[in-house]
Amino acid sequence: MKLNPILLEVFKNRFISISEEMGVTLNRTAFSPNIKERRDFSCAIFDENGDMIAQAAHIPVHLGSMPMSVKSAIENVDLKDGDMVILNDPYKGGTHLPDVTIVAPVFLGEDKPQFFVANRAHHADIGGMTAGSMPLSTSIFQEGLIIPPLKIVEKGEVVEPLMKFLLNNVRTPYEREGDFTAQIMANMTGIKRIEELVNSYGHQMVKEYAKGMMDYSEKILKNRIKAIPDGVYEFEDFMDDDGIEKEKIKIAVKLIVDNDKVEVDFTESDDQVKGSINAVYSITLSAVLYVFRSLVRDDIPTNAGLLRPIKLKTRKGSIVDAKFPASVAGGNVETSQRIVDVLLGALSKALPNEIPAASQGTMNNITIGGIDEKSGQPFTYYETIGGGMGASSFANGESAVHSHMTNTLNTPIEALEFTYPMMVEEYSIRKNSGGNGKFRGGDGIVRQIRLLNDAEVTMLTERRIFSPYGLNGGEPGKCGENIVISNGDKRKMPGKFNINLKKGDIIRIETPGGGGFGKSK
Repeated sequence: MKLNPILLEVFKNRFISISEEMGVTLNRTAFSPNIKERRDFSCAIFDENGDMIAQAAHIPVHLGSMPMSVKSAIENVDLKDGDMVILNDPYKGGTHLPDVTIVAPVFLGEDKPQFFVANRAHHADIGGMTAGSMPLSTSIFQEGLIIPPLKIVEKGEVVEPLMKFLLNNVRTPYEREGDFTAQIMANMTGIKRIEELVNSYGHQMVKEYAKGMMDYSEKILKNRIKAIPDGVYEFEDFMDDDGIEKEKIKIAVKLIVDNDKVEVDFTESDDQVKGSINAVYSITLSAVLYVFRSLVRDDIPTNAGLLRPIKLKTRKGSIVDAKFPASVAGGNVETSQRIVDVLLGALSKALPNEIPAASQGTMNNITIGGIDEKSGQPFTYYETIGGGMGASSFANGESAVHSHMTNTLNTPIEALEFTYPMMVEEYSIRKNSGGNGKFRGGDGIVRQIRLLNDAEVTMLTERRIFSPYGLNGGEPGKCGENIVISNGDKRKMPGKFNINLKKGDIIRIETPGGGGFGKSK
């Protein structure tokens, strides 16, 4: 079947709009501020094999790895019409345990699924050893409930025994049930819209154009890779530490560009570590997909076709391809950022005027949890905080933004203070934290929170020791700092810590700036 380029554009936008509408449903029906305010979720559509057709402009670290969750659901569960599968196991297609994926088949009256819709949302608590489920752990068993692919909806009805089990093992069951239900409703929206699309154009045409979208994305990326000079490009950078032992951890990449294909080799990266910054394979794949999609300036759909010209090589048991039961809570949020940094660093040697300096290189994860004195109910707050973006060859970096593998919003101060026993005392741009250069790196953020309640605080942050690099003579961005103020005593904290604080204590986070580009005059 010969595809009409105008219809291809129509289908591209129809599929993307379905993913976006799924996100709107999830956003508006969720209970937790992390989902309804920060929008820490992602939605996408997949073909009958679990290959991604299109996604909404949500969270890169979710979307590149979600096909592995969909394929895990297909392989492990006998799906019928009206069923949905829930999972979060990082070793079965997930990323880290708070990211819970719900997958739904779309049968269209056939005997087997013709499409799948799925969404992934970060839950502010999924059990485990610390409130918020982002601990300084040494095993995945300490991080929360590990959910293999299981039916959460069967024949259109929620599987109540499983839902009760999940809710009985988290600190905030009311909020979790609301968020799980919102995810289910988002998938129902996706199913309905795909059925409408097929009713309008016919089953065969929709499938042909879905395949054509993947082929088109593959073609465009191959053309982009062709424009990169053939050769071998290497780069390495370091994680500050793993939160348990105070040793740097190397992430190294070798890019081998050959005509319209590229091999991405991470095998020289360090071994997996005791702490929770290990990344599973799906996270590394997400980072690779994100970087190469970013090279394409055309308005193309992000889908499985983009991975066809790329060969990813990892070493099982390494920091970028951890083996069970390694702890992985921080790998999804912190190590994914450094993987992007080394990929861009390698590409800067091939495309020196097209690749920006390093952005902040961390998500600055903070979780705060305890028992609310007024209500007597448990609470868990989770947030990632933006920072400086790296400068480019033609512009200063943006200040105070989320960059690369995260695409969330901030929690508005009003929502935070309404929901949790906390008061935000400062929320500002961290002046002069971006690296100097012909073009300056963007500045980071200062966020200072006073606790109005005794609480447990956990932080997983990076770029507190190794600065975001500058390029072409630009200076590095300023490292971040974590500070606790208690009874007037100001303590500088490490990048990763867990602490019990008292009512009135203060947590101050100063996030890194981006690297500068080019020598300043």
